[in-house]
Amino acid sequence: MGIVAGLDSSSTFTRIVVCDADTGAVLRQGYAPHPQPTGEPGGANPHETDPQAWLLSLGEAAGGGLLEGVQAIGVSAQQHGLLPLDAQGALVRPALVGNDKRGQVAAAELIEVLGGRRGWAEAVGCVPHSAQPIAKLAWLARTEPEAARRVAVLMSPHDWLVWQLLGRPARRTTDRGGASGTGYWSAATGTYRPDLVELALGHQALLPEVLGPADAAGTTPEGLLISAGTGETMAAALGLGLGLGDAVVSLGASGSVMAVHHQALTDSGGLITSLADAGGMHLPVVNVSNAVRALRGTAELLGTDLEGLSALALKSTPGAHGLVLLPYLEGERTPNLPQSAGTLSGLRRDSMKPEHLARAAFEGMLCGLADALDVLRHRGVEIRRVFLLGAAAELPAVQAAAPGLFGTQIVVPAPADYAALGAARQAAWALGVARGTLAPHTPPVWPGPAAQVFEPDEDYPAWQAVRRQYVATRDQIHPGAF
Repeated sequence: MGIVAGLDSSSTFTRIVVCDADTGAVLRQGYAPHPQPTGEPGGANPHETDPQAWLLSLGEAAGGGLLEGVQAIGVSAQQHGLLPLDAQGALVRPALVGNDKRGQVAAAELIEVLGGRRGWAEAVGCVPHSAQPIAKLAWLARTEPEAARRVAVLMSPHDWLVWQLLGRPARRTTDRGGASGTGYWSAATGTYRPDLVELALGHQALLPEVLGPADAAGTTPEGLLISAGTGETMAAALGLGLGLGDAVVSLGASGSVMAVHHQALTDSGGLITSLADAGGMHLPVVNVSNAVRALRGTAELLGTDLEGLSALALKSTPGAHGLVLLPYLEGERTPNLPQSAGTLSGLRRDSMKPEHLARAAFEGMLCGLADALDVLRHRGVEIRRVFLLGAAAELPAVQAAAPGLFGTQIVVPAPADYAALGAARQAAWALGVARGTLAPHTPPVWPGPAAQVFEPDEDYPAWQAVRRQYVATRDQIHPGAF
């Protein structure tokens, strides 16, 4: 078929992979950090940026003839970004990116105006939070009203990059995956809610056309086909080759669980964020506030690091000698206990040893994520295997406990640029459809990632007993949490 490229513009760097469109084999790679703004050290706001830095980084990553022979490009970019443009396509202020806490009050006000969490869940499948573009819009209208009045067009980072690659045409596009994270597009109906834009901003604004998964956004003056592009989460799912029955558990300081499903899910309590994927399916997501932060806190308490904590935990046994840690150190989103604190229960003289506390930390973190998995399972989402992502997925204590506590096969993929690979796969799909060699409803079949696979073993009954003890402790301390 040819050669395609996937471009991932994250919050700090641009990474490019050049792939064989038929096999997915990586032929070349490029990388460049985003240039940092000059000025006083620490003076720049990390949640505001000049997107020209993304273009400079892209140009550096693509240097040395990296894109020679490439026929199509897919773009993945950081999510939760908002680029407010005026009628001429110029930014009215720096782009707003990341989990900007300044939008917390604005998000709370939006929730109240639409009748609470249920109203938003029914409208767009998610409840506003400070990171979302709609909350950023509301913050902008309240704190910078003059700039807000000039806003005529709204774009996300991947929308803007695609638009730039195409030479800033009159047509502006996005994809259903990126649109589903804005807070003003519904994955269930496949339509925008411009009334919610007006609610947040105070007036209407032009929104990008939502393309289908295999559609092309256009062709550059040089003849390069540019696919629809998507957000990093959706691109990574495409790069991993996720399908029905697959879930992903991301282990960061906080954590998330998402799964591929055939329909959009709404949750009246707002526990589920209803995203669309980049392949025509849906990605319901459940977030938890505490994941690896619970491990790091325990490691600091015990004077070690994560690897040392894992080694300590393996000296204990399933159940941590009766210790149960509810890891709600920063409050919790799932269950919805924002004002809660962590709890360590089951203390006895013989359980007060470092190895048992270490084991309880791993079990508590994974049981909290199992709660999130159960939110999806109880809504009919089939989960046959779980992909574990994040550096903590490599810890032996995580790999030993996860199959039994999650009750399913665990896949730990080898480190790779999955968002860039997903963007390249999307480019190959759009190129194949344009040439009539691929169907618009089936992406190209590329090999799955190299991975370690772990199955529940003979200790499965013991792990399920650990899970039941965790649930009993949670329900006793926080009755009615779910």
